[in-house]
Amino acid sequence: MAVGTIHGTVKSISRTINDIASHNTNNVVLLLNAGLSRLGVDQSGKSVELAPGASVLIEQSAPSIIQVGDGQCGLIAAQTERERVRQRCALFEDRLMTVVDGPSTVNRLLRAYVDVLAGEMEPAGPPITQFASDHIADLIAAAASVIGPTLGDESPRFGTLSRGRLMLAQRYISQRLDDPLLSDNDISVHLRVSTSQLRKDFERGGSSIARYIREQRLEKARMMLRDPVLRRHRIIDIAFACGFQNLVTFNRVFRAAYCMTPSELREED
Repeated sequence: MAVGTIHGTVKSISRTINDIASHNTNNVVLLLNAGLSRLGVDQSGKSVELAPGASVLIEQSAPSIIQVGDGQCGLIAAQTERERVRQRCALFEDRLMTVVDGPSTVNRLLRAYVDVLAGEMEPAGPPITQFASDHIADLIAAAASVIGPTLGDESPRFGTLSRGRLMLAQRYISQRLDDPLLSDNDISVHLRVSTSQLRKDFERGGSSIARYIREQRLEKARMMLRDPVLRRHRIIDIAFACGFQNLVTFNRVFRAAYCMTPSELREED
């Protein structure tokens, strides 16, 4: 999680392919125009204009450019890991590069929250950092929900009830990632729905239960491996804490997902 502000005379801010390669992040960023001038944002072949007070959701894994017509920039950026947002809003990627209008509550909340965090004179302690990370992820997911379809626009393919079950299932999975025996049946029993219905919900969300659990375990492991507080923890202990039953499997699926071993990720940091 990171928040920041840019105020001053800036004509353009760009993020290139080389920047992406050097930072190796897959974060999602909510950009809020906190100035008085209009901003232009370009990414993935799309262009949007942000009026003062408006925001847009972009991704760090793709090149982008922010243009300021008169050079007077006032920008707030809040970012967090992609999986944190997906846990809260399964289809948020459909809302990338879609403007959230200025008067929305989520934009006002984001501005107030970031103002407090950015204005702190002393580094926040671990509890505040943990809660702030969750709050930023919640705000970004809320922004994605604001620009999502209204209840009247829900398609039969993925209706309100199905979407709600999926979000509950994802939350339950996040609470049980350390259990290597977590199964489709456990989740369906907890939600009081049939296993076949639950599988359909995940398919409509673009994934499967097994794939989603594996991705969440890997992302949790990645975050633990990069956490300096857990530097002395053995890799095998982190693997077990994330629900993997043996180190061989953990190393194999981790390498397949991130193109490096857990040890290499630690050495990189």
